[in-house]
Amino acid sequence: MDSFEPDGTGARDGNGAPDSLPPPPPVIPPDFVPTRVEEQEPAKKKVVRVPISRRGLGSRGQRISLLTNHFKVNVTNVEGHFYHYSVSVSYEDGRPVDGKGAGRKVIDRVQETYNAELDGKDFAYDGEKSLFTVGPLPRNKLEFTVVLEDISSNRNNGNASPDAHGSPNGNDRKRLRRPYRSKTFKVEISFAAKIPIQAIANALRGQESENSQEAFRVLDIILRQHAAKQGCLLVRQSFFHNDPKNFADVGGGVLGCRGFHSSFRTTQGGLSLNIDVSTTMIIQPGPVVDFLIANQNVRDPFSIDWAKAKRTLKNLRIKTITSNQEYKITGLSEKLCKEQMFSLKQKNVKDDDGEVQELEITVYDYFVNNRNIDLRYSGDLPCINVGKPKRPTYIPLELCELVSLQRYTKALTNLQRASLVEKSRQKPQERMSVLSNALKLSKYDNEPMLRSCGISISTNFAQVEGRVLPAPRLKFGNGEDFSPRNGRWNFNNKKLVQPTKIERWAVVNFSARCDIRSLVRDLIKCGEMKGILIDQPFDVFEESPQFRRSSPVVRVEKMFDEIQSKLPGAPQFLLCLLPERKNSDLYGPWKRKNLADFGIVTQCMAPMRVNDQYLTNVLLKINAKLGGLNSLLAVEHSPSIPIVSKVPTIILGMDVSHGSPGHSDIPSIAAVVSSRHWPLISRYRAAVRTQSPKVEMIDSLFKKVSDTEDEGIIRELLLDFYTSSGKRKPEQIIIFRDGVSESQFNQVLNVELNQIIEACKFLDEKWSPKFAVIVAQKNHHTKFFQSGSPDNVPPGEPFHNFVQHKSITALDITFENFLFMQELLLTTKSVIQETMTSTFVPMLE
Repeated sequence: MDSFEPDGTGARDGNGAPDSLPPPPPVIPPDFVPTRVEEQEPAKKKVVRVPISRRGLGSRGQRISLLTNHFKVNVTNVEGHFYHYSVSVSYEDGRPVDGKGAGRKVIDRVQETYNAELDGKDFAYDGEKSLFTVGPLPRNKLEFTVVLEDISSNRNNGNASPDAHGSPNGNDRKRLRRPYRSKTFKVEISFAAKIPIQAIANALRGQESENSQEAFRVLDIILRQHAAKQGCLLVRQSFFHNDPKNFADVGGGVLGCRGFHSSFRTTQGGLSLNIDVSTTMIIQPGPVVDFLIANQNVRDPFSIDWAKAKRTLKNLRIKTITSNQEYKITGLSEKLCKEQMFSLKQKNVKDDDGEVQELEITVYDYFVNNRNIDLRYSGDLPCINVGKPKRPTYIPLELCELVSLQRYTKALTNLQRASLVEKSRQKPQERMSVLSNALKLSKYDNEPMLRSCGISISTNFAQVEGRVLPAPRLKFGNGEDFSPRNGRWNFNNKKLVQPTKIERWAVVNFSARCDIRSLVRDLIKCGEMKGILIDQPFDVFEESPQFRRSSPVVRVEKMFDEIQSKLPGAPQFLLCLLPERKNSDLYGPWKRKNLADFGIVTQCMAPMRVNDQYLTNVLLKINAKLGGLNSLLAVEHSPSIPIVSKVPTIILGMDVSHGSPGHSDIPSIAAVVSSRHWPLISRYRAAVRTQSPKVEMIDSLFKKVSDTEDEGIIRELLLDFYTSSGKRKPEQIIIFRDGVSESQFNQVLNVELNQIIEACKFLDEKWSPKFAVIVAQKNHHTKFFQSGSPDNVPPGEPFHNFVQHKSITALDITFENFLFMQELLLTTKSVIQETMTSTFVPMLE
């Protein structure tokens, strides 16, 4: 049809006569010429980036034989399947059961009671909603009812004695056999998915899939369940036995509990079981009063701050010494034990209406007179409350003991942290012995689910080959070269590459005992030897004795009041002398005041044993903070770093730190460190942002606020690189990302990297730099040992034939190689330095 005009014949009525209505008007002009519709391009499919596989093995360096804490695993039943079932556990009235411990007990009872109906199948239960078997259950949906003795319940009828369940008399013992002490549970098990065990073998060949991830999840759940049945405390894939030999007192009523991490890992040497030493913090078990005395660092129970004690004890589990009954602490009594009243029903005394009479009695009198229990000191202390708000149940303090293996989740003090580090230290041979014993005690060969999978675990440490890389040469001041030995070097009798000059500075002394005049003189002299010119300080600010017993924050505030009143302007630098050599409470408030409030560079030191080496180390920090440069790589100075020196290249290090345990609501801090002054890589700067608590992905890399404004981190760093590198834009961007798990790799590649690319395009739409993203995982559990030697492995030592899959991630790599990484090992600073481990070097060769 050439036109959309009507044909002009008109419409006719039933007799053939023309219709009286006129034809419709034309809707398109007569001179209209139709045009062919262009075919639309299909929408571009969004590119999903995935980690690349390792391209080969490194060859440089001196070869060395190593052992690692991986134990080879063989899987013979690769033709079988894991069957995944969804589990629902509820009380008789339909309320869901909370708590993994309760769920495990119920599922164990189901397995015991209905073993025949379940075809004798063994379970792997995660304690929540998922259950796995090897092979199918008889039906896709199963329902069971089981009865459990509620041995951990702290319920009573509201009128019982304060410790009714633990009472030694006959009437109270009868209560233990009453029907309400048993509970009925309903369990529904429904088929959810089928997972081929072959997926494990596929993953070992590099063919990772959702099935393989699920299969490894099942294997780790089997390990967790096995540990739970041994009575262990479970913390993710780490397991802790209730053995006092594994406890280390770190002070404050807190113990470090040594256990072990256990998980299956895919490696280029095949499937392995990775076992490592692990430590968690637990509450000191035993008498509650002993814990409180240690926790508050007081002499006796009568000095305890009970308001603080109430917060500390809430939700902890105790048992009474008069029975083995467990309770959960809900609070403390409002009055002392000798004054706290409750109503005791007298079963043999009834009133005229036949009702049982009640006697008002104190908790103290009840236990001493009715229970014949001698209370030595509890009468003048509050009672432990294990009841409910409207139905309290009181127990005298000295009858209560804290149950073992209760996690302590609050932040450790500096002293506790130092004590933990000291007591957790192990020599290589000692660690190997502990790990061998952990594997034997685990008895994985007896685990029925692992046997069903045909899994057998070697008892020998896996042997791997390492390579000790040659140390790169360093460049000091005056053109002097130096080769580090055993991973160490010092600046004795050496000049710095770019020393700074310190002019406007002052000394702040928080009651440290030292000869400040001599200290300043020696610091100036040592600085002169390094090339740093240091003027005499403007003043020395001594802390007033009247503030020495004040809180750290108050002490810092008072000191700053004095500094501001005397200094003519902002100082270039403040040297702070602390009274404690380690773990000073003043350190945090002092740093916060200087850096966050005033932007003043500061260096803290504890002048206990001051010598030239100590002063040199202090001056290295000061010089770097003030913009100086201590040393360079020789190849950086040339410049001849492969790849990096050829074209402008920026190196980024990215990490996020989260609030410590007990402070989960504070914002997370995202930091990115970047190199500057290309072709140098030893100069760097940092950008910091806050973001939502516990969020690992950095959300402020690109932050568009208008069509022309971007307030993101990357723009800030790229502009700094541009201005400091002769107005050159980086053609290559190398990103080190720390702190992400394997499950987050794709987010790094498809969320964070997208932000970085957007930031680049926002600056210049035509600019297309090349990227390499390297994920560095420090918090792995792989450890290495020298075969037949008590020493640690030498520095600069990678291994190359036993590397875990996905340890490293790279995208759009167009560089021929990454040999420059060898040279970066000793000089990558700050975040980048922390993210790198020798594990990743051979992958980059």
